[in-house]
Amino acid sequence: MPTLFEHLTTLTNLGPRPIGSPANQAGADFIAAAFSAAGLQVEEQPYPCTAWQGEETVLEIDGERLDVTANAFSLPCGLTAPLAFAGTLPELEQASVTGKLLLLYGGLARAPLSPKSWFLKDERDEAVIQALEKGQPAALLAPPTATDYYGQLTEDWELDLPAATISPAAARRLMQNPESRPHLRIEAERSHEVARNIVGRIRPNAEKRLVLCAHFDTKINTPGASDNGGGMAVLLGLAERLSKLESDVGLELVAFNGEEYLPMGDDEYLRRAESYFESILCAINFDGVGTLLGATSITAFDESGALEKTVRPIAGAFPGVLWAEPWVESNHSTFAFRGIPALALTAEGTRALAHQPFDGLENMSAEKLEEVASLAEKIVRALL
Repeated sequence: MPTLFEHLTTLTNLGPRPIGSPANQAGADFIAAAFSAAGLQVEEQPYPCTAWQGEETVLEIDGERLDVTANAFSLPCGLTAPLAFAGTLPELEQASVTGKLLLLYGGLARAPLSPKSWFLKDERDEAVIQALEKGQPAALLAPPTATDYYGQLTEDWELDLPAATISPAAARRLMQNPESRPHLRIEAERSHEVARNIVGRIRPNAEKRLVLCAHFDTKINTPGASDNGGGMAVLLGLAERLSKLESDVGLELVAFNGEEYLPMGDDEYLRRAESYFESILCAINFDGVGTLLGATSITAFDESGALEKTVRPIAGAFPGVLWAEPWVESNHSTFAFRGIPALALTAEGTRALAHQPFDGLENMSAEKLEEVASLAEKIVRALL
């Protein structure tokens, strides 16, 4: 039986696993095989997606190359154009940007823009997107957002603009030369692919069930050891440990795909689970667990308080585990937002690693992965 760290190593060694990519497909195959080997009934849930592959990106001004990286899902381009600048929404709405290289800065670049289809998109994001689509710049540039956890301003396959992230030094260089005509070349390709959730079931015909879940996709630039190879490794370990557990309650282990950009995998799961969704007693999500320098944390989403009352004493027996404030940025929200009690496990400090090129195996702990798996197994046994 492979160890948790061996599962983690296999996934991490695939490299970046963005939705629809060959590595993402290999990850889905690996998970399906592991669920099957543990004796689970396996369902693959395919759905169409947009994949993206970026090659070289170049930004030049007067023969000088500036630091630049194409944003995920950017359209390709090769253009030389005048500059336009906007630091506030009124500036953007009033600026003449058509056919220009538009540099956003200040408040407009403080936080990432929500994707066009994101149901939690706020009014500010909606207004910025509308101004961009109305203005039709030739391409969009911005320095890294103030939220390093999401460093690129745009990551949206529905936003039909070439877009790139430049260093603050490059942004200053452009703003100090407003009359220049920089050259931008982005070599990239969008393609229509198929992504898959992988669902493993124990006692699939039971009237009630528990859901255990983790996502296995990554951002485009990271091997995703902590986000979320560790969570997926725990889920695979639990498949092996819980497969022989006797109960009248079914277990559903969901490897979600597509969490990092838009929750399309969650949408596909919900569509297929409509007939039995109300039978789910609880969902437990693993995202960002097992980091070497981060203590494991757990939190509950349950209006009645009954779930937390049951789980707190179990978690209290693990001195390395903290009880945390609720957080919403992961698959547990798919259940909690719809009234299903949920638990979320992560680790302190994971955000310093998540979505980064250095999120590798050297940051992970076999002992902490085992801690999470042991805690989760005790919780499952208590809830059955």
